[in-house]
Amino acid sequence: MPTAAGPFVPALSAHPGRAETGFEVTARHGDKARAGVITTPHGEIATPAFIPVGTKATVKAVLPESMSDLGTQALLANAYHLYLQPGHDLIDEAGGLGAFMNWPGPTYTDSGGFQVMSLGAGFKKVLSSEFSGGEKARTSSGEDDAVAEGKERLAHVDDDGVTFRSFINGDEHRFTPEISMQIQHGLGADIMFAFDELTTLMNSRRYQEQALERTRLWAIRCLAEHARLTADRTHRPYQQLWGVIQGAQYEDLRRQASRDLGAMEVEGWSFDGFGIGGALEKENLGTIVDWVTDELPEAKPRHLLGISEVDDLFVAIASGADTFDCVSPSRVARNSAVYTRTGRVNLTGSRYRRQFAPIDEACDCYTCTHYTAAYVHHLFRAKEMLSSTLCTIHNERFVVRLVDRIRAALHSGDFDALREETTGAYYGAPR
Repeated sequence: MPTAAGPFVPALSAHPGRAETGFEVTARHGDKARAGVITTPHGEIATPAFIPVGTKATVKAVLPESMSDLGTQALLANAYHLYLQPGHDLIDEAGGLGAFMNWPGPTYTDSGGFQVMSLGAGFKKVLSSEFSGGEKARTSSGEDDAVAEGKERLAHVDDDGVTFRSFINGDEHRFTPEISMQIQHGLGADIMFAFDELTTLMNSRRYQEQALERTRLWAIRCLAEHARLTADRTHRPYQQLWGVIQGAQYEDLRRQASRDLGAMEVEGWSFDGFGIGGALEKENLGTIVDWVTDELPEAKPRHLLGISEVDDLFVAIASGADTFDCVSPSRVARNSAVYTRTGRVNLTGSRYRRQFAPIDEACDCYTCTHYTAAYVHHLFRAKEMLSSTLCTIHNERFVVRLVDRIRAALHSGDFDALREETTGAYYGAPR
């Protein structure tokens, strides 16, 4: 098994709170779908669970209290953005992310790996195109290090880490696996992710292999630094570290990454769970999650990064994923798009001008129980900020409630029936 070079790393018992965290499977359906409970110092997360994204320690336009009221179990924040503003040292001084934003429940932070891609080769460029495989799966210019025409790269990757310029003021910064761990420990999230390099589907096979090996070596360094920091910070609750599985749409790379990180141990320390990351095409989502969950340890939780669409949730859960995050529900809400039982609609449409009824009469969210679609339509037309608040509450509640229903169906044995009913109503035909 891989081990870290350098000084001795403390053993598992170095933090007294680690034994109080973990994951338990409570129900199963089919080959891989499962329900369970993730235990953290700030409460339990019943899985499957949707984890809304509060990038800068806030879900845009919505109070943390409102997120709790709509049933959110945990929130995910962005380590890269919080490092730049206000700084992880300030949040550490405030008592950690939850205390800083007045959120009493569990918190997640990502590693900054997504920004490596989005500010680097993926800067201002789509993450995928028609996937052609092999050496033809390149960026639009045919080069792995290209950026979109007319744009300037803000991040540069090397084997040790990433150098990038702040999108706020242009200052130069450096991220390494060790620095990512230091930032996330300072932020104090209950669940952190190892630093990884996310590629696009348009990178070459050769580059995917190089990036995957870089991510594997970074994962070893993350475990070593996590162990060191955990031993030094016994005054704070234990923070779980989850490895991130990359490999794009290549089966051999995904399986190898899963085996490598699933078995990885550094002086007695292993990952507490796993994130499934990387750009992938929708039609291959279930297949890729299947490859990964075939190889990962059964007893540890799996988080699928960046999904929230109705059919994707059912597919991912059926393939063995436990938790999910995505910015989409809040992002589209700020642009007047809302989810309903029968599909996504845009509230600025003229049909809603006189709809003196809720957005969705079956919805139990605060917005639908207090306001009409006509009123929210007016707010968007008048460019009032309240429009974003009301629609974000509605969308986040829609996804959280859907995953709650899926979890209940896993316990009752009704998963397949719920999937057919829900996707049939949402898309017009079963998927």
